[in-house]
Amino acid sequence: MRIGMILDKTFPPDPRVENEALYLIGKGFEVYLFCLTYDESEIGLTDYKGIHVVRYLSNDFLYKSSALAYTFPYYKTKMSAKIKEFILLYQIHVLHVHDIQIVSAAYKACKVFKIPYVLDLHENRPEIMKVYPHLKKGVGKWVIDIERWRAAEEKYAKFAKRVIVVTQEAKDELLERIHIPAKKVEVLPNTVLKKFYTEYELEESIHTKFQDDFVLLYIGDTAIRRGLLTAIKAIPVLKETIKNIKLVVVGKSTEDPILLAEVERLGIQNYVSFEGWQDEKLFPSYIISSDICISPLHRNKHHDTTYANKLFQYLSFKKPLLVSGASAQKKLVKKQGVGLCHKAKDTNDFANQVLKFYKNPTLMKEMGEAGAMFVHKEFHWAKTAKTLGKIYKKIKKTK
Repeated sequence: MRIGMILDKTFPPDPRVENEALYLIGKGFEVYLFCLTYDESEIGLTDYKGIHVVRYLSNDFLYKSSALAYTFPYYKTKMSAKIKEFILLYQIHVLHVHDIQIVSAAYKACKVFKIPYVLDLHENRPEIMKVYPHLKKGVGKWVIDIERWRAAEEKYAKFAKRVIVVTQEAKDELLERIHIPAKKVEVLPNTVLKKFYTEYELEESIHTKFQDDFVLLYIGDTAIRRGLLTAIKAIPVLKETIKNIKLVVVGKSTEDPILLAEVERLGIQNYVSFEGWQDEKLFPSYIISSDICISPLHRNKHHDTTYANKLFQYLSFKKPLLVSGASAQKKLVKKQGVGLCHKAKDTNDFANQVLKFYKNPTLMKEMGEAGAMFVHKEFHWAKTAKTLGKIYKKIKKTK
């Protein structure tokens, strides 16, 4: 059976898409990945690790119009034509659609060829759009209708053969809104590949740089909603007790100037290291060089129903977690006994939990070991991805 994955951006990188495609190929399916390029020389079919990657030309206008996918028909019309060509040319049997911005176009193509589709919701897009900076002001605030996005998610989830979400909390939230059978919605979290923690190469320069510090590590998108201001504002308190405290931030966003300005305002430049975005192959070196790994997310319906891949990357190297009370990650940490929680946006509580760890190295060690055991035995990709194989095994039987 030929599975056509639909992605409305360039590829690589996209760890979830790549992991899913490679897993399915390993189970005997053929995977053709529809994606975009902005370079005419890249148009067409190529091989990437056994994935048949098919790139279609895009441009800045088409990219920007995706934000208006449920306001104006332009994006859906253009993308649907490309997807129809993709299905016909490569004789696709089922589409696997990554996220909702392109699902209306994919659905339109599926109707023409009478093939099913699986909707893979990487996040609660309508909810997370509420906190996007460009949707809070200017033209975006007026022309992008978030309620239409929510309605689209509900509509196309109903038409899908299966819906995939990243947490049980996301499944529960979706089922509260949409009257579809619970068995139609599958949970497939963003767990870590075993090779991430078994086949890495240690970058000595990173270890040397932070070897004398007590490191709080954050990896990922640094948008304000991710909560880094909470950690930054806690540093002046923490440095009074932990003289060698260092907040290490590996990542970036358009809101970095706000973080940098706050560090300067507090005069804590020597206690915070902005590393910028780094190649994923360096993540193990940063994690190994840390003492506590953090995820201080603000609370909203999106953050409450998801958790980031970095949590499992942290845990795989025996590092204890300090996370905010965003529901999904809090439940994970409490249930598995792999870290402590602080109230979201509460600087004092964040500092208190760090100090609790600092004053109890045994607790840090025990929670770190519990986390590694959980990931290595239960929550790694080879095990959790079995859900994906079951979905397509069932679809294949019905064809």
